[in-house]
Parts: sequence; C-alpha cells; structure tokens
Amino acid sequence: MTDFRRGIRLGIDVGRARVGVARSDPDGVLAVPVETVPRKGEPVRRIAALAAEYEAFEVLVGLPLNLRGEDTPSTTDARAFATALATALPMPVRLVDERLSTVSAHGALREAGRSQRESRSIVDQVAAVVLLQQALDVERQSGAPAGPAVTPGQEPDRHA
Repeated sequence: MTDFRRGIRLGIDVGRARVGVARSDPDGVLAVPVETVPRKGEPVRRIAALAAEYEAFEVLVGLPLNLRGEDTPSTTDARAFATALATALPMPVRLVDERLSTVSAHGALREAGRSQRESRSIVDQVAAVVLLQQALDVERQSGAPAGPAVTPGQEPDRHA
C-alpha cells in the first residue's frame, strides 16, 4: 500500500464557453460535481473562491491531448488557463491527461437518459469528475501525484 495524500482536490475541465469544476472528498476516494463556471467574466477568481470554500490543497486541470498524445488548440488554452490559476492560487496546480473525459461524460449522460442538449449545462462538470477520478486513481495506484505541477507565471512544459 502506497502513501496517499489526504485532502480535497479540485478538478477543472476547461472548455471554450464553460469550465467544469469537481471536487474530491477529503480521503481522495470519490470525485463529485461542483459547478459550471462561465468562461466570460472572471472564471479564475470564481475557481479561487471555490478552492478556498472547499479548503482544497491542490487543483488538477485537464490537459486535452489528441489520441496520439499531441497538443491541440484546446491543449494550448488549457495550459494558459492552468498558468493563470497557478499564478492566482496559493496551492499547487497540476496538468493531468484528460483524453476522452468529455467523451466519457457525454456517454454517461446519454446512458442516464439525457440528450446532448439537456446535458450541455452539466457535461463540463461531469468531465471534471471523470478527469479528477482518473487522477485520484492514478495517485492511489502509483503513490505519486498525477501530472506535472504548473509553475506560476511560466509557460507550462509542452510535454507535460
């Protein structure tokens, strides 16, 4: 059994119009949806408020690589958003591979009987739950935090 860091983590799914937010329980066993934050306005400020409200010790931002593990325009956007969070937050921000998290979220919602139109407002939260749960599982199995840390104010490593 490896050591597992206790504490609440936030999972962030960055989209063009919305940002999905999920959180873990203090034991890092289960990820649950929190809210969908509009990209317009000040999403970093809202996420900082949520991190403080839930007393999170770490934020995990999904990195949407393509199926070959290469960057896409969405990857560049997620890296920039993660850097903005790392600059604004007093806690570590990490990038985690989130390939297929949105696809998985749409599939889960479809299985629950929700149409794509009905799911639009919550799919980002569900994608955040999927990526956070994957990161929790990786850490529990490996004993190491999932994904590289983002350095505040610097361009994140493109091979993260």
